Amino acid sequence: MAPGAKDEAASVGGRELIRRRVIEAAADLLAREGRDAVTTRAVAAAAGLQPPAIYRHFADMDALLEAVAEHGYATFLAAKRVDPHPADPIEDLRAGWDLAVEFGLANPALYVLMYGEPRRGTTSAAFQAGMEILLGRIRRLAAGGWLRVDERLAAALIHATARGAVLTWLSLPADQRDPALLTAMRESMVTAVTNEKPAVQDAGPAGAARALRAALHEQTTLSGAERHLLGEWLDRLAADG
Repeated sequence: MAPGAKDEAASVGGRELIRRRVIEAAADLLAREGRDAVTTRAVAAAAGLQPPAIYRHFADMDALLEAVAEHGYATFLAAKRVDPHPADPIEDLRAGWDLAVEFGLANPALYVLMYGEPRRGTTSAAFQAGMEILLGRIRRLAAGGWLRVDERLAAALIHATARGAVLTWLSLPADQRDPALLTAMRESMVTAVTNEKPAVQDAGPAGAARALRAALHEQTTLSGAERHLLGEWLDRLAADG
């Protein structure tokens, strides 16, 4: 590498280290003292910088808070446990929901920053990676015939109930925080998105094809020709099993 390129790489690396230091200082202030404590002067002091240096890395305080939210999503993502083949996909769903709620209760100020404002931080890579983990859980439920609603609605319900549970809990006086609230909200979510028994008895495309083929004669949305063609496709998929 040419000397000029080395100097540029070192400069970029140095800027990234300072940026990370500022984000971590802001996140620490947020956790210890709350949102009002996260000021330019306080963050700069905690990071060992002069206040004007903050604005060489962030356009304004909102941009810094956006970065702190992204840091929160990355921290949460690191805590997620992923089992690609859970023995019980509904228990796996419960465990994922519980983990999200536990993170919020353990990091109240950060959670409110992440989820208290619509779409803050939701374009970050960590948030998108977390959503892919959730969608993976939902796809496993669907493949096993457990999913009651479509995948997009299921994701919204799971996400909304976890967020609502945490924000409601945090809004209550400490002496009114009943763990039964969290359990009831989780079980309401499970009931809303899953079937009591799997609609597909045999996992995989063949089992799903057989289940849909059995119900096809009751379908009135499709024309006769469309039902006939779909039936042929389903028969071929079912035969593979």
